[in-house]
Amino acid sequence: MSKTPLTVAGANKLKAELQKLKSEDRPRVIAAIAEAREHGDLKENAEYHAAREQQGFIEGRIKEIEAKLSNAQIIDVTTLNAGGKVVFGATVDLSDEETGKEVTYQIVGDDEADIKEGKISVNSPIARALIGKEEGDVVTVKAPGGDKDYEIVAVKYI
Repeated sequence: MSKTPLTVAGANKLKAELQKLKSEDRPRVIAAIAEAREHGDLKENAEYHAAREQQGFIEGRIKEIEAKLSNAQIIDVTTLNAGGKVVFGATVDLSDEETGKEVTYQIVGDDEADIKEGKISVNSPIARALIGKEEGDVVTVKAPGGDKDYEIVAVKYI
């Protein structure tokens, strides 16, 4: 199985969520199950069934995060020296050739992608078009709405 790229910030975010699930959410649900058991008949005990269902979600998420972290290749973007090329983790300033509008994206792993924060998946059409290019290059992104041309204004490793 191949490693999944993940930035240090993305790994830290997953580790924090895992810690919260294990130290806060799991004990809270266990206590809720114990309390619901005290109410008697488990067949018709909605509190018990709800707590068990929530426990299942929490345990599933814990397993999912642990699997992601164990399969992650954590990349420290600040130590990259890619010679100005766009690589995983790079922050890229782009200028739309048609409108002149500038946008900034950081290329991150699938789990970290959040367009509102300017983080795009390494597997997205824009990122795939940018990887390997340099400052000053013009890239054509094949988007559902048609091809768009962007000029790479700056490449940063922050």
